[in-house]
Amino acid sequence: MGKIIFYEDRNFQGRSYECSSECSDLTSFFHRCNSIRVESGNWILYENPNYRGHQYYLSKGEYPDFQQWMGFNDSIRSCRISPQHQGSFRIKVYEREDFRGQMMEFTEDCPNVYERFRYHDIHSCHVLDGYWMFYEEPNYRGHQYYLRPEEYKRYTDWGAMNPKIGSFRRLHYFQ
Repeated sequence: MGKIIFYEDRNFQGRSYECSSECSDLTSFFHRCNSIRVESGNWILYENPNYRGHQYYLSKGEYPDFQQWMGFNDSIRSCRISPQHQGSFRIKVYEREDFRGQMMEFTEDCPNVYERFRYHDIHSCHVLDGYWMFYEEPNYRGHQYYLRPEEYKRYTDWGAMNPKIGSFRRLHYFQ
């Protein structure tokens, strides 16, 4: 199990809420989130309730303000713990939606999609093994999208507003 503490103010000040399981709606526990302490586990945080909006992946550590987790604002409204995964990783990415067009299969991190795939866009993907994080920009920057094992027929299925993916990486479990 994991443990995360949300604070309304920067530097771990103000009203706080401790969480040890996924929560689809945090709005009744705090109004804004300006700092976070992850005591155990890896967490996926979402800007909106029901696991929607901008996503952030946080591992054990202290985040004294929302810029430390690459937050766009002080809104965290839902969270889930990333499941443990220490096995193999495998993902297929496609140039077009519904698994059409050019396909490439990956088992390792990809810091620059364009260099490997020759496209800036990924319209669909199939996560066969493991948990992955897509990033809108190369070198694991920009908007983040958490993917678990399933089929994603179009980019909106993983929560993106557009198909631009610059990099992606495997999510290992760290204590």
